Amino acid sequence: MSGTSGNLIGADAVISCPHGGRVTAAHAPSSAVRIGDRAVATTADTYTVVGCTHIVNGIPQPCVSVRFTASDSGVTVAGVPVLLDTSAGQCFSAALVPQGPAVVTSAQRGVSVG
Repeated sequence: MSGTSGNLIGADAVISCPHGGRVTAAHAPSSAVRIGDRAVATTADTYTVVGCTHIVNGIPQPCVSVRFTASDSGVTVAGVPVLLDTSAGQCFSAALVPQGPAVVTSAQRGVSVG
């Protein structure tokens, strides 16, 4: 394992875009590993944003999706990297314009990698 450490992100994690929109995950079938009864988040999951109020030059440009970069923790589920609360996530508009980093404000504290 590399130097990356952090807590596993599960379905109960609180994640937002930098403008306050709520990030939700649609877990991929490979999310067989669970924290309690919640799937562990991986880079194969789809992340969407609702409620973003970002405006550029008076025109709404809300964040609609998030792409996470795999951590170098070496921990995988069915060969797919898991997400940690320290994983980097970039929020995007519908036109795929980068809007800023995703913010993880709470994750499963009982399971850590490092």
